[in-house]
Amino acid sequence: MPQPKISIIIPTLNEASTIVTCLMGLQGYRSQAEIIVVDGQSSDNTRELAQPWADQVILSEAGRARQMNAGAASARGDIFLFLHADTRLPEHALTLITTCMQDQIHWGRFAIELQGQHPALKVIAFCMHWRSKFTGIATGDQAIFVRRTAFEHVGKYPDLPLMEDIVLSRKLKKISPPACLNAKVKSSARRWEQFGVYKIILLMWSLRLRFFLGTPAETLAQLYREGKFWKL
Repeated sequence: MPQPKISIIIPTLNEASTIVTCLMGLQGYRSQAEIIVVDGQSSDNTRELAQPWADQVILSEAGRARQMNAGAASARGDIFLFLHADTRLPEHALTLITTCMQDQIHWGRFAIELQGQHPALKVIAFCMHWRSKFTGIATGDQAIFVRRTAFEHVGKYPDLPLMEDIVLSRKLKKISPPACLNAKVKSSARRWEQFGVYKIILLMWSLRLRFFLGTPAETLAQLYREGKFWKL
């Protein structure tokens, strides 16, 4: 089997409702890429559902950073594309990645479309795109891609339960600016709609500020999971 140029790495935890749709949408890339699902010990049948549609289905300790690092350790590609199970790639995504990384660019991300009913979601996605362009910081739901050499050089994802994408971006910025692709991944807004769009906006800014000020990532992760601003 020829070595794939790109490894698509998908961390999962109880994603039985989304994983087949996600993987079916990637089948057209199988000649260019390998698909690796890294499951964090789901209690549903995510792994069984993924098996026919992926090149590898790996079992890992739960934790998105740990799962993505486990996928990278097993990957054979020169470029890693980290994809959430509820996110869909734009058309010709892999060609866009390989084209933009032919120069001195070592990593990047896509623009995003949040799929849901709330009218504010388009504005939020627009702001996410331009915030990322301005700061050079990418978030995981923008489908971060990175050269294997750069990923290993910065020490992979930090072992954090939250904000691992922020820390990775800060380290990668020292190697090269990100490729900020205008093509949009389509990502589910299920969490935004579960807790309330405006509440999640305030919550995420609050968590980022507290992370910057030194609050432990474990505390922030618990607040994020529960959609709360503070622990009672």
